[in-house]
Amino acid sequence: MQIEVEIFTVNKRFPLTISRGTTTQTTNVWVKISDDGIEGWGEASPFSIGNYPQSTEIIKDALQKVASALQAHSPLQRQQVEQILTTAKIPSAAKAALDVAMHDWLGKRIGLPLWQLWGLDRNAIAPTSVTIGINSTAGAKARVRDWLEFLDVRVFKIKLGSPEGIDADQKMLMAVREEAPTQELYVDANGGWNLADAIYMCNWLADLGVKYVEQPLAQGQEQSLAELKMRSPLPIFVDESCFTSADIPQLANIVDGINIKLMKSGGLSEAMRMVNTARANGLQVMFGCYSDSALLNTAAAQLAPLADYLDLDSHLNLIDDPFTGAFVQAGKIIPNDLPGLGVQRSASAT
Repeated sequence: MQIEVEIFTVNKRFPLTISRGTTTQTTNVWVKISDDGIEGWGEASPFSIGNYPQSTEIIKDALQKVASALQAHSPLQRQQVEQILTTAKIPSAAKAALDVAMHDWLGKRIGLPLWQLWGLDRNAIAPTSVTIGINSTAGAKARVRDWLEFLDVRVFKIKLGSPEGIDADQKMLMAVREEAPTQELYVDANGGWNLADAIYMCNWLADLGVKYVEQPLAQGQEQSLAELKMRSPLPIFVDESCFTSADIPQLANIVDGINIKLMKSGGLSEAMRMVNTARANGLQVMFGCYSDSALLNTAAAQLAPLADYLDLDSHLNLIDDPFTGAFVQAGKIIPNDLPGLGVQRSASAT
């Protein structure tokens, strides 16, 4: 198979602030593989967790270096390709782009969308949350109104862990609740709390009907999750603390669920393994995203029937998404009936 790598930049409609900083745009990597007259598409978006940064340049360079080693292989040889990528130690985002592209190629070869190829039920897909980043109370209210004008929102995910402390978190949460009195609320602290604040906030949030709290403690503080789980009335999910299925067994008794992201897992193949491993360990599952376009979120949506919760909203916050794919219906991200991922170039990008 032949591999082509292209860079593209996407801009956010609303800047997103979390406990680690603010983003307004990202430069992502579009991967196209071709074999037997069929082209499969994948994407990688840069992200950074702890000492594991994956920049656009790192991802692009890794893909270009491994391209020649993959030329002799078919997209049907995913096991062999995965072994090559593992041996080469390419970053997970680059691995994900290739894995997604090979799945897209396979679906197009067979003529079926991936969700149907896997025998999944689109009616089982949960509504996606949309994100309210760390903001002032007035700013948070404005973001809620913007989302409600733009979309049939059923769930809001609120980013907490403000550098100004939990008092600012509480004020912002209440501001969101005032503007969204009927929507379900999730909270993601992105590791912005210490243990004492996390215990306090989980109890306070439970009284307000919040559904769960994601990554309350920073990556590297997993030893404190057991105490937090014992003292929290809310389910605890981890994101930055869980990359692949190998991370799940040691988390099984100290959290309630995991957030699977294609960039962390290395693609759809490992995401499926993570779902199965999580279920075997009695954990709930959600799918999340970084600054992903419709291409990646449509890829994740192919597995969405297997998740308890979804946070696949990044492409909905882009003003210049070059792709179209899954559609929104009743607050849900639904993959379409086209073969493979079902992703096409948007009219404005062609």
